[in-house]
Amino acid sequence: QVQLVESGGGLVQAGGSLRLTCAASGSIFSIHFMAWYRQAPGKQREMVATADSGGSANYAVSVKGRFTISRDNAKNTVYLQMNSLKPEDTAVYYCNAGISTSKTLIAVWGQGTQVTVSS
Repeated sequence: QVQLVESGGGLVQAGGSLRLTCAASGSIFSIHFMAWYRQAPGKQREMVATADSGGSANYAVSVKGRFTISRDNAKNTVYLQMNSLKPEDTAVYYCNAGISTSKTLIAVWGQGTQVTVSS
């Protein structure tokens, strides 16, 4: 069994910063991609940032230059540093990862962490 646990969400004023953490645990053979998604009320879930096993990153246009995704492969952990936060960044942020166990390849989601940016 594999699980992702997110932490680091909270309430912050516009212009502030937060750092999200997502740790993978369980019967992990290897982790391929790790990513952050978000879902605001009444909207579809959208990709925020992705990082492959080599650390190459991609970002949504709306967060490029403000957010940074990074991985610590030794700790099976991915981070999302969010700077210059805007009220429109308010959402539940979800961690997602493609993980190989000894038997199969699975896509795993975390439970989500709330980020609220006040104006």
